[in-house]
Amino acid sequence: MNRGIIILLVVLLLYSCKKDLIIVEGCTDPTASNWNATALYDDGSCLYDTTIPFQTTPYNIITPFGFPDMIIPEDNPLTVEGVQLGEKLFNDPILSADNTLSCSGCHIKANSFSENNQYSTGIDNIEGFRNASALINLGWNTSFNWEGGAISLEEQAFEPVTNPIEMHETWWNVESKLNSDSVYRFLFKNAFNIDYIDSIHVVKAIAQFERTIISVDSKYDKWMRQELQLSPSELNGFAIFNSEKGDCFHCHGTEMFMDNDFHNNGLDANNFADLGRANITNNADDIAKFKTPTLRNIEFSAPYMHDGRFSTLEEVIEHYNSGGNYSPTVDPLMKKIGVGLQLTNTEKQDLINFLKALSDYNFLNN
Repeated sequence: MNRGIIILLVVLLLYSCKKDLIIVEGCTDPTASNWNATALYDDGSCLYDTTIPFQTTPYNIITPFGFPDMIIPEDNPLTVEGVQLGEKLFNDPILSADNTLSCSGCHIKANSFSENNQYSTGIDNIEGFRNASALINLGWNTSFNWEGGAISLEEQAFEPVTNPIEMHETWWNVESKLNSDSVYRFLFKNAFNIDYIDSIHVVKAIAQFERTIISVDSKYDKWMRQELQLSPSELNGFAIFNSEKGDCFHCHGTEMFMDNDFHNNGLDANNFADLGRANITNNADDIAKFKTPTLRNIEFSAPYMHDGRFSTLEEVIEHYNSGGNYSPTVDPLMKKIGVGLQLTNTEKQDLINFLKALSDYNFLNN
């Protein structure tokens, strides 16, 4: 072969190898004006336009009929950017130690953001001891968790990440993972105007999203808006619900179908496996008291009670119909302890039919 051709081939070979080894450096921050999408390593050259003031898009919530104004912290107003970021975080297993479990793993939309298992199982295959609460209309709650251990959605969102029987992660690791992700850096910059992602802004974003999980378009709501009529059975169930005959309205009588309070509803007589509210207050008068859950979408949030002991609405109704169990802290509103409601089978079915009229199918399917 001609010597000149051989030399040319060697040069071309060396050049192609050199091209493969080229490491692209530049600005890797998508929020910078000179962001280089092909850059693999940041060379510190990022430039930012400081003349454009930071601004977000307000996320407006219309207060549903019969609801009070939503409780929104002054330091965490709802924004479109914050809500979208919170939804992404809510569904991202990056918050767990092994990147397998997200918030939505235990709060499933089809189950009204609850779980159809009695107890949730964490990343270490450890089972919890309470049923996962339904996450709907949370912006009108004054406390969170069955015993009311958190007083804001932001405070509540801190716990599952580090809980050893849930996500079992550290916030330092979560921050490290998020800050190494260019997409998250961009989204947090847009939502909060921060350059370093910290745990405080993670829970703020999740809380913003959770405040938008609103359900107020059930058959009952459409009836209240005079858009349709309830069936005779549902109407009779409504009457039972709102009278001493059914005794439901005392704790579930608002349009939110919960009262933001804690009650011992006669599940057990003694030997309480879970002290409930007393775990927080250290007050013996609060033993076995648990937060009233909303009855909206109750058809889809089984199993029921703090420990998921009842699998069906029929079992729940039968508990109250039988009278429940007396204990020193049983709620005075349980006026028929030991006697029971004495509802007929037809009345029990009417009551269940009314409860199912609280199902919001648009919420579950949209």
